[in-house]
Amino acid sequence: MNDSSSTGSGAGNGTVRPRQHVLAGDLWGGLAAMLVALPSAIAFGVAIVAPLGGSLGAQGAVAGILGATALGLVAPLVGDRTRLITAPCAPAAAVLSALAAGFAQGGMPAEKALLLLGLIGLFAGLIQIALGLTGIGKLIKFIPFPVVSGYLSGVGLIIVGSQIPKFLGVPGADGLLAALAHPSLWVWQSSVVGAVVVAAMLWMPFVTKVVPATVLALVCGLACYGVLGWFDPGLLVVQHNPLLVGQLTDGGVDLLDTLGFRMPGMDVFSLPTLLQVAVPALTLAVLLSIDSLKTCLVIDALTNTSHDANRELIGQGVGNMASSLAGGIPGAGTMGASLINISSGGTTRMSGFVTGVASLLALVFLAPLIAWVPVAALAGILIVTGFRMIDRHSLEFFYTPATRLDFLVILSVILVAIFGNLIAASGVGVALAILLFIREQTRSSVVRKRTEGSAIFARRHNGPSPTVPADSKANDSVVFELQGSLFFGTASQLHAALEPETAAHKYVILSMRRVQSLDVTATHVLEQIKDQLEKNDGYLVFCDIPKDLPSGLKMKRFLKDTGVVRPTSKAFAFRQLEDALQWVESRELPQHPEREPMLAVTVDLSAMPLLAHANVHDMDALQALVSTRSIRSGKKLFKPGGGDDALYLIRSGLVQVLASVQKKQDFELAKLGPGDVLCSNGFLQCQSPALEAVAVTDAEVYVVSRAALDALAAEHGAVATALMAGSARNLTLQLASAMENMLALQA
Repeated sequence: MNDSSSTGSGAGNGTVRPRQHVLAGDLWGGLAAMLVALPSAIAFGVAIVAPLGGSLGAQGAVAGILGATALGLVAPLVGDRTRLITAPCAPAAAVLSALAAGFAQGGMPAEKALLLLGLIGLFAGLIQIALGLTGIGKLIKFIPFPVVSGYLSGVGLIIVGSQIPKFLGVPGADGLLAALAHPSLWVWQSSVVGAVVVAAMLWMPFVTKVVPATVLALVCGLACYGVLGWFDPGLLVVQHNPLLVGQLTDGGVDLLDTLGFRMPGMDVFSLPTLLQVAVPALTLAVLLSIDSLKTCLVIDALTNTSHDANRELIGQGVGNMASSLAGGIPGAGTMGASLINISSGGTTRMSGFVTGVASLLALVFLAPLIAWVPVAALAGILIVTGFRMIDRHSLEFFYTPATRLDFLVILSVILVAIFGNLIAASGVGVALAILLFIREQTRSSVVRKRTEGSAIFARRHNGPSPTVPADSKANDSVVFELQGSLFFGTASQLHAALEPETAAHKYVILSMRRVQSLDVTATHVLEQIKDQLEKNDGYLVFCDIPKDLPSGLKMKRFLKDTGVVRPTSKAFAFRQLEDALQWVESRELPQHPEREPMLAVTVDLSAMPLLAHANVHDMDALQALVSTRSIRSGKKLFKPGGGDDALYLIRSGLVQVLASVQKKQDFELAKLGPGDVLCSNGFLQCQSPALEAVAVTDAEVYVVSRAALDALAAEHGAVATALMAGSARNLTLQLASAMENMLALQA
């Protein structure tokens, strides 16, 4: 599954690259990815911790860097995706900042709140590992698009709303509405810095793509703040300045003392605490998993590779556990940093490892500079990030009637995410998507075609030797071609279509070859139909049963296990429609004595219709060249690959001509009787489709070999021409009948 090896590879095209080029690409890719991921990680950390108190902003910045470091060092070693860069991300910031605000509003001490946030990240990692080990990772990517679109838009709006107070310079405000309601608290310098950063984020990609826009925007924010501080020296103070991140260490504590793993005390693992963090941890695990796997799919498309979703979830879970134990914030595979890594030459796991090392070095050597980062600059970066997460294209769904319900799903997810929580939003979205799917399935008809048996048998036997009398009970049948999903949502439709037929027909034949799924509710309806037919001495007949449905269900066995088809019941299953029709004929035709004289007809060579104009001399010559052959019922006159090159004139009995259209599946082309002409594969010189002829009853035929016909043509051209013309005419009629039958029954 991995897309690189120890020798290195090209970016998705399989080109082998020298080891030194691979290492250089990984170094540059990892460094470039760090420049993209680290400013966002700092911003996410500050956003999460800020609701707990303005003085904790520096601790949040450290948590963001530690998260980028731990995730970069651990996740690539365990996960599957080699070009994926794992770092703190927006969904984590949205969930944890909302929880931090709730803890603060509830009066929880900051120390305990930080401990609970770390525990949530730890348990989220454990849940991700469990999802990967149980194989659920492959199922997460099947979450409907409207749900993903709605939750991403909801996360984006939550981030924007939470950063506007910091943008305005009132980080201590009790939410967005409180900040907007008190303009007197706004700090214009903060808004100017934030506006400069937002403008730089939007404008810098048009100027250069060499340096990431987040880095340039952050530099612009620092420069703007410095200019403002030149006019107002009070801004150039780090201590107790709510507009700056602040010193990363306090009270003379060395920065290195903040590093290292922190194991929570056993008192934290009490039942009330576990219950308090269970739902947020599950929410975080699901959102981070979706975010990572979504990025993996994009990388697969760009690099022509594939990934193991379950292994990647295990790697992400281990990385998030390591981040939480190190005092960092959790994260996921990030789109921007991963794309920068690929474009900069990163090809192996080393690039992700370099990102983690570079983040750690930035923490150690750039700590004094990070202290001067304006909070409004980080807010500007997050506001742009949040707006970019909003799926504005989905708003167009409202204007199209076919997609308006999908728009309502997206809107519902967004509203529940904003006014409720993200896990509830995902649940509401999935529930609504399921309802829309069921609604769509119920609107499509499960009956593709309905054909009366009389019309079918008329086409099958519309030749010189009709085998089904007009008043035969074999005509008292109906054929339904079913399609789509037969489940609880379409069960009532299935019952409404079949129930009227139970009194009107003795044989109800169901072709199942276009059925995609089948559940117990649908089989219960079929059993009801079978019981009603049995009361009227009728039969329910299945045919064209697929071996395996797309779900892996074996339909024939399922019909038996659910009691619909039993050997003693009045429900039967056949391999194909032709077999079912022959079974119906075999039950009904012997009851008609008028069939016996029809089958007892014998047509001698001189009485053959195609030789009606031959003279006595020609007939004597033909009689001397032909031979006769008797075939017992059920035996083959010829078969594919039999080396037969003869022309057959049927003297008595019935012969069925079959064509193999699929492996182990034959299609009846015609039934021929006395006076008809039949050509073997060798005579026609055809190999596909391969034909075979089987005697339906005891039959006798005249045999004219290819050599005999050539000899006859040399001296008696008229009779040879008559034979060929008759053969061509009969073949044309048989082909027309077969095509009509095929279009009617197999389309």
